[in-house]
Parts: sequence; C-alpha cells; structure tokens
Amino acid sequence: MSLLAPSRERLAASEQALKSLQGYSNNKPTDTEFSVFDPSTEQRIATLRNMTAQEAIVEVKTADSAGRAWAKTTPRHRSDTLHNVYSLLMENQHRLAYVISREMGKPLAEAQGEVQYAADYVRWYAEELLRPAGGYRENPVGGSTILTRRAPIGLTLLIAPWNFPMAMITRKIAPAIAAGCASIIKPAALTPLTTLLTVDLMAEAGVPRELMRVVTTTEPAAFSEAVLSDPRIRKLSFTGSTGVGSTLMHLAAKNIVKSSMELGGNAPLIVFDDADLERAVEGAMLAKLRNGGQSCVAANRFYVQDGIADAFIEAFTEKMSKVAVGDAIAEGVGLGPVINQEAVDKLQHLVDDAIALGAELKTGGKQPEGDGYFFLPTVLDQVPAEADIANAEIFGPVAAISCFSTQEEVIWRANDTPFGLAGYVFTENLDRALNVADELETGLVGINNGVPSNPAAPFGGMKQSGLGREGSHEGLEEYQEIRYYNIARRPTD
Repeated sequence: MSLLAPSRERLAASEQALKSLQGYSNNKPTDTEFSVFDPSTEQRIATLRNMTAQEAIVEVKTADSAGRAWAKTTPRHRSDTLHNVYSLLMENQHRLAYVISREMGKPLAEAQGEVQYAADYVRWYAEELLRPAGGYRENPVGGSTILTRRAPIGLTLLIAPWNFPMAMITRKIAPAIAAGCASIIKPAALTPLTTLLTVDLMAEAGVPRELMRVVTTTEPAAFSEAVLSDPRIRKLSFTGSTGVGSTLMHLAAKNIVKSSMELGGNAPLIVFDDADLERAVEGAMLAKLRNGGQSCVAANRFYVQDGIADAFIEAFTEKMSKVAVGDAIAEGVGLGPVINQEAVDKLQHLVDDAIALGAELKTGGKQPEGDGYFFLPTVLDQVPAEADIANAEIFGPVAAISCFSTQEEVIWRANDTPFGLAGYVFTENLDRALNVADELETGLVGINNGVPSNPAAPFGGMKQSGLGREGSHEGLEEYQEIRYYNIARRPTD
C-alpha cells in the first residue's frame, strides 16, 4: 500500500515549530551531542547536547536551591501560576502538536489530543492543590489534639518515556510544582524536543526556570546512578519498562527515596457474547491503535467469546485494514510510524513467530515499502498461548486474538501474567462488567471504553506494572509528606 505524505504547507509549519526551539540544529552531532530523528522519514531533525552525569549534578544543586524557595510560596500563587501555564500551552497547542508528530510519529490529529490531555493535568493540579489537605482529630484517650498537614517532599527526579512526550511530563511535573517541589527532568533521548518546548512555555508562563532542570542524555544508566546517589533527591517518578524500573528501585533504595513507577503492561481486552458489536469494535480500535499501539495500556491480548467471535473478528479486521498509514503530519493519517527500526523488527518477529505456531494472519503483518519505520495494522486470529506475542508487550499496531468459552476461563487467562496495568471488558450486562472488573488483577479497567485514562482518576498498576499513582488527588500526594503534630492540652477551670 502507498503511504500518505504531508503537504508542503504542513511540512513548512512543522519545520518552523522545530526551529523555534532553543539550540535547534540539524547538523551532524559532535562527540558531546546526539541526534533526534523523525520516524516517518528517518531524517535528522535536531541535534542536542549530550549532558554528562557531572553536569546533571550541577542541575541538582540549582533545582534544590530553587525548590526550597518555591516550597514557601502560597497555594494560591502556585495555583495561579499553573493556570497561566495551562493557558499558554493551549495557545501553543498546534506548535506543540507538530513537534510531537515530528519526533514521535503520532498522527497530527492525535498529537493535538495529547496536547489537550497533557494540559488537562496542569489545569487539574492548579485546582487540586487548593482543596483541603490535612486533618484535625482528638486523641482517643484525651490529653492532646492531633493535627496533620501535608508538606512538599523535596527535590524530585522525573524520568519520562518517549511514547507520550508531553503528557508523561506534565503528569509528573504539574503535581510536583503544585506540591511545592523542584524537579530534575530527564526526557527520553528519542523524543526530548517536546519536553524542551513544554518547559520553555512553562517558564514563560511564570514557573521559575531553576525549578525545572531538563537533562538531555543518551547515557541514562550513568545519569540515574549519579542523581539517585545524591541525598538531595527525595522523590523518583519513572514511566518505562519493568526491567529499568527494577534497576531504578535498587538505586533509590540507597537513600530511601520515595518512588512511584508506571511500568510495563500486558492488557487483556475481553469481548463477551452479549457485547454490543459496534461498540466493542470501536472500543477495541481505540484500545489497540491509540498512539499506534505504543502505549503501556494498549490492548495486548484479545479474548473474544465463541458466540460473537466470527462477527467481531470480521468487523474488526475490516476496520484495521482500512486505516490510512503514512507520515504523521499528512492529512487523513490514522496510523503513523513506530518509533524506530528496532520496533519494526520486534513486531515482525512477533507476527512471524505466531504464524509459525498456527495463528492465522487476517490483515497486515509486515513493514510496507518506502522510508520510515512503518508497520501495517495487523490482526492475528487463533493465537496460541505459547506464542511470544501472547506473553510480550507488543507496543505496536498488532492485535493478537484468541477465543474463550466461559467467564471463569477468561479471567484466569487474563490474570495469567506478571503484569497488571490495564484491562478492558465489553459486555451489556452490568453485573458481569463489574464482577469481571473486580476479578481482573489490574490497576484500571475500561468497561465498554477503549480510552479509560483521565487526569481526575488515579492511574497506575499492580504486580510488576508498578506502584504509586498519577492523576487525581493521589497523584498530588505522591509529592507530599504527611506531618503530624501532637498538641498537649491541660484541663482548665
């Protein structure tokens, strides 16, 4: 199939958005620099400083000093500042979306959706930080009064992934700022430009630049070891793979650094016989193809009950086969590239392995000809349980389907994984929906809903999918310490 290409006007607007970044260059990097590439074209779009671990420690000192001053500001001041940030981000939403599309490969319309989602975290915490915290209670045995309050935890280390380069940053930095904390921010080397632009806009809106220190590096292990060894770091927030999360937890243990982790997923999507077919197919498309399937909450294992299987697979395959694939900034594109050639090779292995073990290829299954790291929307039916794709996080536009007979069977199969981030249930029976959701060992469940994420809800996983939560009031509490005062009271006449 032919890939859709961008118009001259869209390409020009995209280039202008990129060139607006400080330090922008597309020259060949030196030994102290690294390149950022457009996965749609494989072309270099920027060259950035490759900062050393020693430089990162300098940033730690700067941020720690700024954080101590910021912790003394009033909640109203922090709230007003974040509201200013929200407004400026929305004024620059098209510019931000272009940068996201160019460095990550997300279709432009979807990138604009990410900008809104990311900005919504800023607005949420601008409001949430003003809501009451702390408490007052009597000592049950008398003689004193108990007061509790929440205080900023201190300097935070925020490590973000490449797949949502704006939303994963604001989901961390907004509650940190709201709580009164400074941050060291390490974006993924694959997609650092969105973070740089977002932080520039936040500084323009009134957040002290010293409060947000961005470190760009291609040496994450050396960076993490150095920064987490510094006693000034009191909080770690990481989104990424379970393997890396485990390593970071070991490093954080040295100084007993409070940690929250959003790690790998292996989300089951369950379609029962009584599901509304159209609703289930639409929800499955969103759960699978949002962000090109490159999401920790993407539907990974499709379980379809026998009675609806033929109709669902036919309708779902038809929709997948009609998705427009092409350059992320081209008109009408529904699916852009995956992040790099390594991702393409992984997807090809997973598909080939499943077919070799007996899976049936319904559509797609390969990389199309031409430049860019593309992989066609793919549907595999009758995927055996021993196939690699049934046990690995796919992270791409490939749906692996198998059938089931009973509710008991599918719950066991859905939970038969060390991961527990997200799950999806499609049924018109409310009792079944809630009962199955209760049985699933996941941190969040979409019920007849392919996109369950929301800034007002606590996002996070169980088992090896992580610990802690982002979003809602729980996300703010991750950046706070609970302090307790016991006030002695004597009887008076």
